[in-house]
Amino acid sequence: MIRKHLGFGLNIIALGLFFPGILLTMFSFDMEMKAILSGSSLTSALIDKELSIMATVQELWDDQRLLVAGLIFVFSVCIPLLKTLLITCAYFMKQQLFTKKLVDFVNLIGKWSMADVFVVAIFLAILSTNHAETATAQNISVFGFNIALEISTQTLSSAGEGFYYFVGYCVLAMIGSQLSSSAIKSQLNNTKSQIE
Repeated sequence: MIRKHLGFGLNIIALGLFFPGILLTMFSFDMEMKAILSGSSLTSALIDKELSIMATVQELWDDQRLLVAGLIFVFSVCIPLLKTLLITCAYFMKQQLFTKKLVDFVNLIGKWSMADVFVVAIFLAILSTNHAETATAQNISVFGFNIALEISTQTLSSAGEGFYYFVGYCVLAMIGSQLSSSAIKSQLNNTKSQIE
């Protein structure tokens, strides 16, 4: 019985982490170009973005990348919410046969909820581009004068608050769901053995 309460509590805490996780900045991405012409430099920002999961979905939707936007929305928002809702319903259900069916369904869609972990892995891959720098140097001769031209780009990325909330959600939701599922199955098995 303690596992059931603990699992329910962890799922509620996970849900509290979920909403900041999808709404707050997941990562920031900056790319700048620097041109040095005979000692004088000019720096220009090429990309300066802060994206959350929902902002990413919105941007993909606006860019007509509907399939990718839909997949991220379904796997990172809809399935986790559905799973948490069903585990919460199972916690309050009194009819054990229906509770077992609900838990079996949650376990079935549980495999799909690993897609939210996949989203975090994608963002980690993006973050691995941190401090990637390229530089090109050229000497240009104009009317007998040699001019040194160096162009470099630098990419900086960093995790935002939303990333940590979302990772916390993923971990707590998995633990909470496992505890809830095992407690409900154990309770059903105890009831079955008492009937026999």
